[in-house]
Amino acid sequence: MEEEKKENLKRICIPGQRLCRADSSNLTGGKGTYTRQGYICASLAGYIHIEKHLGYIHIEKQEKNSVIHVKRGIEQNVVPEAGSVVTVKITSVNPRVCKCSILCVENTELREPFRGQIRKEDVRSTEKDLVELYKCFRPGDIVLARVLSIGDAHSYYLSTAEDELGVAISISEAGVPMIPGSTGMQCPKTYVTEPRKVAKVIPEHIALEKKKA
Repeated sequence: MEEEKKENLKRICIPGQRLCRADSSNLTGGKGTYTRQGYICASLAGYIHIEKHLGYIHIEKQEKNSVIHVKRGIEQNVVPEAGSVVTVKITSVNPRVCKCSILCVENTELREPFRGQIRKEDVRSTEKDLVELYKCFRPGDIVLARVLSIGDAHSYYLSTAEDELGVAISISEAGVPMIPGSTGMQCPKTYVTEPRKVAKVIPEHIALEKKKA
């Protein structure tokens, strides 16, 4: 038990901590690391993982071409549940439904995305008959949505009917992040405004979603 506790302590690191030499080890720096003065260092506080082709191994047993990562917490397998707020990326839009990939459930980033869809009637709570999906979402948009239920073929039904839900990040045709407004998103480079179902989120949340995207 005592040996197991010591092993766990070895796998915890803090920002700036040297993890190993970059030039003499068999490790390559991955997520949560950076290289400085010949060392691979941690860029955040978390747990050290050594990744090989088939999974994670301990730092004392690294092999050639392994990758060292630092992750904020112990990974958990999570699935979307009814009522959960999820972060999704729109993949396609047609007159009846938007298809998307679910990237995060609440604050947990998923290892593999789930499929989701936002139906025309679930975009907003009022004037549902007047909704035009292409004026609400575009492929590539990052959207906050709430899970309604699991639908056909394991594709989750999602809703953006609440004021806090909708498009959080959208890239303009000029290739720059757009600024959210009351009725759409505006390109800061061309000043062109595009219609969207915009999420009313605070700036800190927008910054977080940009990082995830």
